Amino acid sequence: MKKIILLLLAFLLPASAEIKVLKNFTLIDGSGGPAVADAAMMIDNGRIVRIGSAQRLTQPDGAHVIDLDGKFVMPGIINLHGHIGNTVDLTQNAQFYTRENIEKNLRTYAWYGVTTVLSLGTDQDLIFKIRDEQRSGRPTYTRVYTAGRGFTLKGGVGGMPSVTYNLENVAEIPKDVDALAAKKVDIVKVWVDDSLGHRPKIPFEMTKAIIENAHRKGLRVDAHIFYLDDAKQLVNAGLDALAHSVRDQPVDQELIDSMKQHGTWQSAATLTREASMFVYAKPPAFLTDPFFTRAVSPAVITTLSDPDYQKKIAADPDFPKYAGLLEMAQKNLKRLADAGIPYGMGTDTGPPGRFPGFFEQWEMELMVDAGLTPWQVIKAATKSSAEFLRAKDLGTLEVGKWADLIVLGADPRINIRNLRSIEAVYIAGNPVAR
Repeated sequence: MKKIILLLLAFLLPASAEIKVLKNFTLIDGSGGPAVADAAMMIDNGRIVRIGSAQRLTQPDGAHVIDLDGKFVMPGIINLHGHIGNTVDLTQNAQFYTRENIEKNLRTYAWYGVTTVLSLGTDQDLIFKIRDEQRSGRPTYTRVYTAGRGFTLKGGVGGMPSVTYNLENVAEIPKDVDALAAKKVDIVKVWVDDSLGHRPKIPFEMTKAIIENAHRKGLRVDAHIFYLDDAKQLVNAGLDALAHSVRDQPVDQELIDSMKQHGTWQSAATLTREASMFVYAKPPAFLTDPFFTRAVSPAVITTLSDPDYQKKIAADPDFPKYAGLLEMAQKNLKRLADAGIPYGMGTDTGPPGRFPGFFEQWEMELMVDAGLTPWQVIKAATKSSAEFLRAKDLGTLEVGKWADLIVLGADPRINIRNLRSIEAVYIAGNPVAR
């Protein structure tokens, strides 16, 4: 009788194992090492269980076999600087922060091959439920890491009145950090900027207290910075990561030495963030690119094509500075990379005009334009970014890790724009709808 019951359960319930075999592709595993031709990969319940030569891999009976002859397979892209759930078209508002909008953003990221995103400081408590659901199962859309609520000065840069911690005095900080720690945030975010002199900047006394209290709770701190002097001061105080490039002047040896001493990362250069400040002053070429238009509404295209909107962008008093800030950010990324400072890939996507997915693709092209090789950029966006997140199961395609991967029709080692030749995306072995 017991045997009959077990047989019935096996018939009625989903199988505990789901085996896929991908074969006959060129493997770019994300480690920075040489690619492997004629490779094969076996995936069981979303994890890689075998990987190697297609000729030597024996596929089990009943496996779902996918022949990828002539294709390239690499790890999913990891974005270390995003903001999810608060924007619809070109309007940002905390009232948009719903499960529907969050999931829409995460599915958009996934369509572009971005399989993990770190959301930096503009999240409400709903994010923890979504994150914990993902980590207890097998997600079908982009994985989320979160800083929860970030810190800024009341009236300062980055603040969302009903979301962020908008500080008025340093005494608020310990309890706020304790609240973040209780929710098990993945990192702590602070904005240290004055928007080119237009907004008040959080005092060093406060940022130092944020760093100290975060470290007391075993949490790292990632800071939005702009100025070299702020970067130096914060790194000397133990800051764990810079969430943007320094943009006011070239980085110097003093900062490099301090970053090495403290193990500070350039977690993201956010080059597309700088580009977004001036690119819409005339119709950008991507407005007619199906790779872009597929993921945005007709209303967005209409607005960005409107001459009046373009004139408004160009009328910004600081507009003449923005192209130079992008160039400075690129030069500083290259110098830090050459100096051996660890760096990942991140974009600041999510706010209006910074489009999830497409901008990560563009970011990697701008990183190559800055002087990095495609190999360096691929490693930054995969293995290195996973190392920053301390995500041991992500970032490279190896036995035991999650099968978060992209199938490409062309070789990104030759041209980074070949990352756009996406033919399939898998997250935890689940194919992403495209």
